[in-house]
Amino acid sequence: MNNHHSRSTQIMRSIGVTAAAAVLVAGCASIPAPTEQIAVSKAAVDSATSAGGNEFAPVQLQSALEKLNAAERAMAKEENLKARQLAEQAQVDAQLAAATARAAKAQKAASELREGNRVLHQEIDRKAQ
Repeated sequence: MNNHHSRSTQIMRSIGVTAAAAVLVAGCASIPAPTEQIAVSKAAVDSATSAGGNEFAPVQLQSALEKLNAAERAMAKEENLKARQLAEQAQVDAQLAAATARAAKAQKAASELREGNRVLHQEIDRKAQ
């Protein structure tokens, strides 16, 4: 009887391990392709490019492009979790590039305004004499 109980326990463990493995595999396979996230990331890259990312934030923009390309390659291989993570990282890098570019443009415009004001004050001072 003891031998029978041991054999039953062994079979149950085997079934449990098999079921757990099946759930794990099914869980990995059920991650949907991140097509929407990749589209959002592409839009963020386009926005960063339009904001002047090539000129003012080339490192961040290049990083976003590389991660977006890697995400597309991962999705083609059906590595959906990796693809989603890379696409999300690409989006963040692109947003950083856009923000950096906008800040640099604003700083450049402010410097130009200060220089314009300085020249105007010089001209006013010159005419006042």
